[in-house]
Amino acid sequence: MRLEASPEPGNQDRRVRRSRSALMAAAVRLVSERDTTDLPVTDLAEAADVSRRLVYLQFGDRDTLLVQAAVDLVRRELLPQVDDDTDAFAGVLALARHFAGHRAFYRAMLTGQCAFALTRTLNDLFSTANQAAVRELFGELDSQTAQDLAAFVAAGTGGVIHDWLIDGADPLNPEKLAARLLRLGSAVTGGRPNRADGEHTT
Repeated sequence: MRLEASPEPGNQDRRVRRSRSALMAAAVRLVSERDTTDLPVTDLAEAADVSRRLVYLQFGDRDTLLVQAAVDLVRRELLPQVDDDTDAFAGVLALARHFAGHRAFYRAMLTGQCAFALTRTLNDLFSTANQAAVRELFGELDSQTAQDLAAFVAAGTGGVIHDWLIDGADPLNPEKLAARLLRLGSAVTGGRPNRADGEHTT
């Protein structure tokens, strides 16, 4: 799995970047603490020490802020742990640990009014990242088939993770989820071994 970090917009000055970061951090914190996405914009602005007007200027609306906060969390905390040299189990385990570590946030997001937008955004993010792996596993594929298969894998994996986050017994066990996902990956790929370590891959 390889995700590309989003480039910093060149036209944003340091204060704008700082206020955006503060708002996204406040969103993650408040959603996690309150177990809901039904947060007043005023509370988000106050937690980030910015004005309400700035929330609308930078994100347009509250739900966009919340979804962007989730994407930012994935990029900041998960990306550094996964690269092209990460073996299959380590990569899937990092994914499971990330979502388990932020269970309160993601569970509220996946059961609130942002659920569709978040699911679609994360599926797009992971399916784009998985296209190279899909081509490697299944050989020469036309562009549309590779894109569709990567989206299929991302959505299926996302569905398993979503159910685990929402309904899984406390405490969540990332190692067990990683093993489940690898078994699913092995079934989908017909048991093709991972080139790096001989383990089955997703």
